[in-house]
Amino acid sequence: MTTAHDYTLAELCITAAAEAWRDAGEVLASGLGLVPRLAAGLARLTFSPDLQMTDAEAFLVTEPVPVGQRDGYRPQVEGWLPFRKVFELLWSGRRHAMTMPTQIDRFGQINISFIGGEFTKPKVQLLGVRCIPGNTINHPCSFFVADHSKRSFVERVDMVSGAGYDPARWQAGVRADFHDLRLVVTNLAVLDFGGPAHALRLRSLHPGVTALQVETATSFPLVRADDLHETPAPTAEQLHLIRTVLDPHDLRSTVFK
Repeated sequence: MTTAHDYTLAELCITAAAEAWRDAGEVLASGLGLVPRLAAGLARLTFSPDLQMTDAEAFLVTEPVPVGQRDGYRPQVEGWLPFRKVFELLWSGRRHAMTMPTQIDRFGQINISFIGGEFTKPKVQLLGVRCIPGNTINHPCSFFVADHSKRSFVERVDMVSGAGYDPARWQAGVRADFHDLRLVVTNLAVLDFGGPAHALRLRSLHPGVTALQVETATSFPLVRADDLHETPAPTAEQLHLIRTVLDPHDLRSTVFK
């Protein structure tokens, strides 16, 4: 799917998602899913050179590893990072993960566990909570949602797999804002948590998309940012890095089929 300019919607989303790691410093950038992974790599190669990257297996690398067939490429290893070591980074807060929730609500609670029914007998079984509770409590998190619709942006998630800012979920006197949710990038727009009580807020619109379209595709009211604007187009440098370095086999073309 292409826009009126010489870039695809997937490339726009990758560059928009990369902004989640701007000025992040020396933290582990974990992009879970194709667009998040490419976005983390793009941030590392452009405006956030201190980001730590992994090969998605067991090593830290000096440069993002291309997705798809490596065609002789060998990861540039600089350190060992097996899965158990990730938890040390997780608990310390020195990580920023971007994941792909199935459901998200107005206060950033996410669901990757099940849809419909009861916990013991769901209509659709998904991944389970995995490590999402620890992620959302201990370090910055952002999200990518490929299909912005009322099925994904719901009034209340069927199960809270990842903690959000919902004041009704926190005991009186306990702060609900000690954790750090950053951006939500979708096929329609970019959102953040700058609304009242850290509710989702519409931050930018992708070219050709109106605020009404986004609001109609969302199951709860959205606050519009005072400086609501069009999502910036990828630069020539960003497109070059995406197309020739990070994703030379164009796997990104499968994102919105």
